[in-house]
Amino acid sequence: MAARSSYDVVIAGGAVIGSAVAWWLTRLGTKRVLVVEPDPTYARAATALSAASIRQQFSQPVNVAISRFGIAFLRRAAAWFDRAEGDNPLALRENGYLLLAGGVAGAAALQAQTAIQRAQGAETELLAPDALGTRFPWLDPAGVTLAAFGPRGEGWFDGMALLDLFRRGARAAGVTYVADRVTGFDRVGGRVSHARLRDGGRVACGQVVVAAGTRSAEIAATAGVALPVEPRKRTVFLIDAPALRGVAAPLTVDPSGVWFRPEGQYWLAAAPPDPDPAVDPADFAPDHAAFERDLWPVLAARVPGFAAIRARNAWAGHYDFNTWDANALLGPHPACPNLHIAAGFSGHGLQQAPAIGRGIAELILHGGWQALDLAPLATARLAEGRRLREAAII
Repeated sequence: MAARSSYDVVIAGGAVIGSAVAWWLTRLGTKRVLVVEPDPTYARAATALSAASIRQQFSQPVNVAISRFGIAFLRRAAAWFDRAEGDNPLALRENGYLLLAGGVAGAAALQAQTAIQRAQGAETELLAPDALGTRFPWLDPAGVTLAAFGPRGEGWFDGMALLDLFRRGARAAGVTYVADRVTGFDRVGGRVSHARLRDGGRVACGQVVVAAGTRSAEIAATAGVALPVEPRKRTVFLIDAPALRGVAAPLTVDPSGVWFRPEGQYWLAAAPPDPDPAVDPADFAPDHAAFERDLWPVLAARVPGFAAIRARNAWAGHYDFNTWDANALLGPHPACPNLHIAAGFSGHGLQQAPAIGRGIAELILHGGWQALDLAPLATARLAEGRRLREAAII
């Protein structure tokens, strides 16, 4: 049970989004924060099961801005978390993202998205097929009409290390964490007055943040708030490709949607499921058959060095997919003004956590966005009938 019965802010969900909100709240002005997390091991949290990558190659300007904030934060993690100068606590590797397009329509979409990214300050480069083959000689450009490469500000990092830094920092600043689950809310006068916990506890709160990933919709529903967020399963494979050891490749996305990147001496790779239904939030069984059915043929055709490979391991994680427009839902819900949502990231939550954590903390403490204007992602767009579709979903 919580150490006290009343808090300024109760956060449902203590993985990277919830812990980022808690950490920023302490930096910006309050320490009376309770984080409720049912699994302190985070074994099935999206944070732990993510490929832990960051990119600026999005189709919506707000997402590009969020990523630019994020990469700057990750680069300065040692300073933010009082580590030794020069330390790289997140093992950040800026190897870049390489997006491949096929056909006239694919090339046009990539050109349009690149213009949006560059207008926000990203350094995305467009590469014709011949330049692509020269720059990345291990790759076969057959069928590619255009490629986009982010040489800086994109790559991957240790996602669990980021969660650990946020969580440790929040706790050191006075945030209380409890191993429990928010099971419902009591409302008085249209606002949440108390959060109810699985252990029977009832905690009074001034503000609430729902940051529970795929469980966010069911938790918000207990306050009478409907969210279009559902679990979508993604299977990731760890692959041994002896012919490609030592290749410093970017995270590469084939026109088919198959993606791959180095991971130490191995590679990570995944294929987008088709169809892509909602799943039970407790379903973490990998789709092992996808390796030979969907993945290997594309990998071997795109990269000759993948012709002889072996899947060493596989795991499944979940996107908290926003079926409304595949973008995050942020801030207070119009039907309950002290119930803040931070969910529906559709696969981008880990990389967006530094900016989202700060933004939600600013809303709670100051009543508005300050570091970044995240208004395009406001939860209110559901009631307004406004969609902000993100085309660059991987």
